[in-house]
This record gives sequence, structure tokens and C-alpha cells, in this order.
Amino acid sequence: MKVVIVGGGKVGFYVAKTLIEDGVEISLIEKDQRTCELIASELDIPVICDDGTTVEALLQAGTVNADAFIAVTGSDEDNIVAGQIAKRKFQVDRVISRANDPKNVEAMKLLGIDIAVSSTQIITDLIEMEVDTEVRLIATLNKGKVGIIDLVAGADFNPLGLPLSQIAVPEKSIIIAVVSGDEMEIPRGNTVIRPGDHITAIADGSARRALKKIFMG
Repeated sequence: MKVVIVGGGKVGFYVAKTLIEDGVEISLIEKDQRTCELIASELDIPVICDDGTTVEALLQAGTVNADAFIAVTGSDEDNIVAGQIAKRKFQVDRVISRANDPKNVEAMKLLGIDIAVSSTQIITDLIEMEVDTEVRLIATLNKGKVGIIDLVAGADFNPLGLPLSQIAVPEKSIIIAVVSGDEMEIPRGNTVIRPGDHITAIADGSARRALKKIFMG
């Protein structure tokens, strides 16, 4: 998974750090020289010190091979321009933008941005869910704060055949369905989830990470 981030401020740095921990390949574009140096010293990723609204900078960052593109500068205009270039010039499937002014969210969507959000924490949680290749995001609830997700229990999960009531499912999550082969079950305390089962759950960002660790290792 390859993600290009434009903007190395607090949001960009935190998003990059979080995605790196999930094993995502990151390139980051930032035009402030000192900020570039700070990020390069903290994170082991390519940092392009250039204007993220130019084709040249996006090309240097490897946008042509990106699975997702994230624009989180302090300028909504720059985020829109960068996102449009990523979408139109490089055909990136998923373009996500920060809207510093919540009033610009709808305008960004009309201009080709796939997902436009204004809250920093929502941005981070949503981006994590959108670019996670192992956990599929089905839908979002509560303005993106919570997601309905689908994941598959790993090959080493639950070797003792413990029922769901004995598995430490995180507080801010609810498992709403388990699909085993062609059979779907609404889970109860005595439900046994086995390797290869599809699990559908409602969870916020932190609970999603916990569920992934529990069921997928």
C-alpha cells in the first residue's frame, strides 16, 4: 500500500506516523524547509521539500503508483488543487482532503475530492480505515467517527475454540454478524469464531485497531 501525503504540519505528521505503524509506504510533500528537516529526522520516509500543488512534486513523490492521496495543508485551496491533480493527472483511486473551513467540505466533493473532512481526529481515523488493505470499510456513521467494518479472522485465531463471551472485544465496538462459509450468524455469547470467518463490526478508530489485533494478529 502506497500513500502520498501533502502537508507536513501536525495533521500530516500524525497521519504519516500512524500509517507507518500500520505498515503503509508513505511519501510526504511539504514546502517549508525546516518542517521537512524535522519530519525527515523523526520519520524514516521520503520527504519532498516542494510545493504540493505542482505536477513535478507529485511525480517526485511517486503519486503515479499511489493507492491513496491525502492533502492536509493549512490551505483549503492548496488541498483542492493537489487533490484534483492527483485524481485527474495520476488517476489515484482514493483522494482525501482536509477542509480547514467546514463550509468547504461539500465544495471539495463537487470538485472531485472523494472524501473531505474537517476534524483532525476524524481525518486520522477515517484515513486509517480507508487505506487499510486488511480491514474493509463498509460505511461510516456519526460524521465519520465510527465505521462499519469487515475483517477476516486469521489462520492462527482462537486455537482453543473459545466462545465470543471469553474474547476481550473492545468497549467501543459491537460485532454484528459472523459469516462462516455460506452461513451468516448474528453473534451471541456462545458463538465460536474460527479462522477464515468474516466478521462485521461497528467500531471507532481505536476499537478498529484493537479488533484487527485480536482477530488478525
